[in-house]
Amino acid sequence: MKKAFKCKWIAVVAALLLLSGGGLAVAGDPMVDCLSDDNGRRIAGCSALIDDPQLEPSQKSFAYGMRGLAYSLLGVFDKALADYDKAIDLNPDYAVALNNRAWVYFKLGRGSEGTDDVERALQLSPGSPYALDTRAHIRQAEGDAEAALADYESAMRVGGDRMVRLYQCGLRAQGLYYGMIDGIPSHAVRRALRVCVGNRACDPLPADEDCTPSVS
Repeated sequence: MKKAFKCKWIAVVAALLLLSGGGLAVAGDPMVDCLSDDNGRRIAGCSALIDDPQLEPSQKSFAYGMRGLAYSLLGVFDKALADYDKAIDLNPDYAVALNNRAWVYFKLGRGSEGTDDVERALQLSPGSPYALDTRAHIRQAEGDAEAALADYESAMRVGGDRMVRLYQCGLRAQGLYYGMIDGIPSHAVRRALRVCVGNRACDPLPADEDCTPSVS
């Protein structure tokens, strides 16, 4: 499972983390490691931050959220949930952690347990295509096809070219879309989405949640 695309909206929070305290983090700093794309390095860096007794609660919440993301990407969902719980306990308005915890519940087949989280994430960040996508997946899994379709449509509208391409790639992999991977929300894309949401097992996202060259 690769949920990196849903965490692109951490950029502003990450900048605040790096700049807090009056200075920039430098290479080799646990803050830099905590933001690494390498999950092992991220876990080590975030763990070092979490163990720092001088770390501000907001920063510790962020570090738990980032370590939870690394565990989630590695499929270690029990540790991911534990870290998201701690991140949200420290900062109940941590929209990214709320959305990502909801996604982990969905991946575990417990999507209903993530409903409150994703709804809260959308209250905090109503323009997030990632939270809209998470809610769409949960609604689809619960058999609410029309509501799921509305969320997928909204995710494309606010997420733009990138979200549309992801759905085009995923729907092509499902054998439902044969058009161009061009980021244009055409009628063909929408028709394919409508068919997909009618099947709880159909995922409009590509398997790795990235539109790789092999499918584009």
